[in-house]
Amino acid sequence: MQEQPPLDQPPAVPPAAPDAVPPRVPPTGDVLPGGAPGREPFDPVGVRWSRVSPRLVWVRLAGAGVFLLVTVVVAGVLALLAGDPLGWLVALPVVPGVVVAVVALLVVPRQVRAWGYAEREEDLLVRHGLMFRALTVVPYGRMQYVDVSAGPVDRALGLATVRLHTASASTDATIPGLTAEAAARLRDRLTQAGQAQLAGL
Repeated sequence: MQEQPPLDQPPAVPPAAPDAVPPRVPPTGDVLPGGAPGREPFDPVGVRWSRVSPRLVWVRLAGAGVFLLVTVVVAGVLALLAGDPLGWLVALPVVPGVVVAVVALLVVPRQVRAWGYAEREEDLLVRHGLMFRALTVVPYGRMQYVDVSAGPVDRALGLATVRLHTASASTDATIPGLTAEAAARLRDRLTQAGQAQLAGL
């Protein structure tokens, strides 16, 4: 017959097993290798971006300078025709033009630095924008053709723009501010990649 424990002694309780430590799950916002909090949609992990030429700043500033010059000339002509001795007709449009020029000097360099593109095995990434950022993914198999263009200021600075045209206009992409050599190489590589994708290689 099994011996019963004394009534005044509590029953033995087996020792509790040590608590299992759950695996750590990174909370939202952790910095992953190659990324940053909240930037992954516009800065995919492991992507090396190629930048456009800083000479693109001068192309964009030239446009702002032309706008300011035209504003001053038109205002001066109107002032002469109206016989305005105090030059108020000149000052009224010139002040906004100067403001636009100052804003361009501050914003355009940052806009140019925001441009970037990356060639991957299956597609091309193009990103741009400061306040409103955009990332375009262009699959090589959807490219129809690639063209290179350059305006007068671009040609003077040795720059060109590469445009990628696809079956859908929403996935078209533009990369401005490339040197002529870089634009030619990118055009050839993208054309070859598109032909390889269409051939099923």
